[in-house]
Amino acid sequence: MTTIRTIFFGTPSFSVPCLDALTEVATVVGVVCQPDRPVGRGLTLTPPPVKARAMELGIPVVQPTKLRTGAFGAWVRAQAVDVAVVVAYGRILPSDVLAGPRLGCLNVHASILPKYRGAAPIARAVMAGETETGITLMQLDEGMDTGNMIAKFPTPVGENETAGELGERLAKIGADAIRSSFAGYIRGDFLPEKQDDAQATLAPPLKKEEGKIDFTLPARRVHDHVRGVNPWPGAIALLGDKKVKVHATRVSDFSRPGAAPGTVILADKTQVVVATGEGAVELVTVQLEGRKAVRASDWYLGRGVAENDVLA
Repeated sequence: MTTIRTIFFGTPSFSVPCLDALTEVATVVGVVCQPDRPVGRGLTLTPPPVKARAMELGIPVVQPTKLRTGAFGAWVRAQAVDVAVVVAYGRILPSDVLAGPRLGCLNVHASILPKYRGAAPIARAVMAGETETGITLMQLDEGMDTGNMIAKFPTPVGENETAGELGERLAKIGADAIRSSFAGYIRGDFLPEKQDDAQATLAPPLKKEEGKIDFTLPARRVHDHVRGVNPWPGAIALLGDKKVKVHATRVSDFSRPGAAPGTVILADKTQVVVATGEGAVELVTVQLEGRKAVRASDWYLGRGVAENDVLA
């Protein structure tokens, strides 16, 4: 067993593959994640995915509610670790925590920095129509993903790939990055690269209201928006007083010149196509409130939608 001692910071399911990878290359003496949260209609107190996995692995878990009291920084120092690995923990670490490990804190960030600094780099990249993103290993400082970069692992973004699908791939790429680069980082094999702040873009957390589809945008942007807010908060349109969740779309070659954005310009047993501000999108999978997700063509066959209906 390696003698490299680490602490792992992470909270959501995205972080779990990286935790697994870290246990293969180091001794993880503790896992830090956010507190349990109430989930579902019953508001059942539920542990985050990283906590659940750490418990399966038999690793002690710490869930601080406050990081800036000094007590947590003292706890980190007491662990006498070589490095901390941070993957989507969800909170900015204060200076005393960053300085606790001998070699500081290594972050696995889900974008090619300096683009998409912040909490939602995957969704924001997809919504922006990026054709490439990736993982950046970086040293944490007190800024928002502003530290020096150690290594980059780019990957293309599929034309119809959702943020959820891309997130699953990036989680695996992040885990492979730890497997391939962690030992070299400890040895000092990498020359840290300063970020160009002038090229930086921000990726703030998504808000629920951002799910609303704006059909006045060009077809490509509508399609990218639907992909970017899948799985959360989900793309939403209104058909009259009915809320329709749109799970998947495609940019369509079909058009009806002069059709107002949001107008259903084609609805038959094979497809449902909606006009946008420029071009049109095919609705592939939709879901009405209280119903299961269905193909849009089945929605038409069930008389849920017809040509000349207007989605807003």
